[in-house]
Amino acid sequence: MNIVIVGAGKLGCRVSEALVVGDHAITVIDRNEKVLRKLSQQLELMTINDDGRKISTLESVNIKNVDYLLACTDNDESNIVIASFAKKLGCSHVIARVREPEHMNQFTFIKNAMDIDHIVNPDMSITVEIYKYLAEKYTLSNGIFTSGGFAMTEFPTRRFPSLSGLTMSEVNEVLPEILIAALSRNGKIIVPHGEDKICDGDFIYAVGNQEQIQELHQQTREDGKYTNIHKVMIIGGGKTGYYLAQKLSAFGATVKLVERNIERCRYLSTHLDKVMVLHADGTDIDLLEEENLDEMDAFVTATGYDEENLLLSLSAKQHGIDDVIAKVSHENYMGLVEKMGVDMVLNPLDISASNILRYIQGSKRVLSSFLIQGQAQIMEVVANSKMRLIGKPLKELDLPKEILFVAIKRGDRVIIPNGETTIKLNDRLTIFTLLSGLSKVEKLMKTKNR
Repeated sequence: MNIVIVGAGKLGCRVSEALVVGDHAITVIDRNEKVLRKLSQQLELMTINDDGRKISTLESVNIKNVDYLLACTDNDESNIVIASFAKKLGCSHVIARVREPEHMNQFTFIKNAMDIDHIVNPDMSITVEIYKYLAEKYTLSNGIFTSGGFAMTEFPTRRFPSLSGLTMSEVNEVLPEILIAALSRNGKIIVPHGEDKICDGDFIYAVGNQEQIQELHQQTREDGKYTNIHKVMIIGGGKTGYYLAQKLSAFGATVKLVERNIERCRYLSTHLDKVMVLHADGTDIDLLEEENLDEMDAFVTATGYDEENLLLSLSAKQHGIDDVIAKVSHENYMGLVEKMGVDMVLNPLDISASNILRYIQGSKRVLSSFLIQGQAQIMEVVANSKMRLIGKPLKELDLPKEILFVAIKRGDRVIIPNGETTIKLNDRLTIFTLLSGLSKVEKLMKTKNR
């Protein structure tokens, strides 16, 4: 596919990195020559040092033959204009990153009036993942995900204690027709392999045919997991904090939103009717205790500083709060988070990139996909004759550790694959991947001749 990305910021670079390894011609447009030079040294793509808002710039990339244009500069209005211009000039599909609440309140109008196919809001995307986790009390809708004859469920180790301490190879003896696709441990999703062990406190994601998974689900489900949350404290009144407070209060939860900037507090108080907005420093634990921190059902840190988010999350866990969620932008903190016992850690960049990739992939080969805890993705792909993986046993594909083939639907049969399983033409492949492995999935899907 021919793809143009306007804006070489973090999101533009992340999407470029994921797409460039597939069968795509990528062009990145940005006004910062230094950033473009660095990007072109790292990735095999074309760069244009110019203003993406100019008609002449869009025409210079032969916009009529472009399959997808992503406008992801740091300015909402520019993104809307760029996407709209590109569409009117003949681009097949246009995507715009839009973040401001004022624009999101007019989401449908902007989309329709400006003829934009898809709008991505990083803050709203992360809000949706947190909301699903807190409001449903389950990372899979209703505890079970199904597609065709394949199904997945999750459950805590304590609901099947005999699995604790077993390696993946040993689990196969206990549950011979079921595959452990992933483990959630201390807020981090892990793709387990042969000698990896299940630990106490893990959440287990199990895959099999619908009948087997339904039976396992009945054995392991927790009725208490589906009760509503009542009290939530959010630290940070930025866009993520705003969207989340709005959504949770509409759900019926009592929300306290802590923000240190007085002007921002005035804005939040005006726009959030059912939320208690506190003008305070969220790092002041004494103040949080005065605001009944110990009574909260959930605690979310959504400031603009990773260090604050992590330290506050740790404090919340020490106060015995059941659900603690941290927004973390830097991947190098993930190893630290793993040891802290935070229930859920979300990277806005990964979630936004995944959103865009799902949209781009969706119209071509991905049947469906969804996120797990904002860290991993399940996607269904139809194997076509051009893919390099056709006719090869899985053990010969040299799969990265972040990726696992969890099911293959061949006609009416559902196959839980092993290393000897060979992929055939028109197989429906269910692939589990960490978001960090999305670019490697693209590489697997590459055609034989490029």
